[in-house]
Amino acid sequence: MNAAERRRDRKIGALREAHALNPRPEAVSDPAFTSGNPFFDRADLVQVKYEMVRRVRAEGQKVGRSAAAFGLSRPSWYQAAARFDREGLPGLLPQRPGPRRRHKLSEEVVDHLERALESEPSLRSRDLAARVLERFGLRIHPRSIERALARRRQKGGAARA
Repeated sequence: MNAAERRRDRKIGALREAHALNPRPEAVSDPAFTSGNPFFDRADLVQVKYEMVRRVRAEGQKVGRSAAAFGLSRPSWYQAAARFDREGLPGLLPQRPGPRRRHKLSEEVVDHLERALESEPSLRSRDLAARVLERFGLRIHPRSIERALARRRQKGGAARA
């Protein structure tokens, strides 16, 4: 493997780690990306989105044509343009997959768990999970309860697991 291939592999790895690796680079047909110019990289989703928005804004290309040339949809163009306007270039970075917050173990639920432990210190995490199911109707894995209580202790709470 030569130096250029190693650099390319490192870049692909970095893009993958940042969730910025274009899942469909072969769909990008814009001439800048197909001309062989190494600056334009079809695998770099942030660059692809930026160029797609720039083509419309700076060169007057139609939204549908621009989206198609970059292998994306019209709604993707509008979403990318809005995020670029709001956040600049970092707004084009894909968002991390998965929940953005603790949607089941709210402060209210963790408070309930702490009170239960204060009144019955011998309770185990699976017992606490059963109490949450009974009180809140939420199925929570015992390990998630242990992690939530540990986080609370780190913040200075009085939980004991």
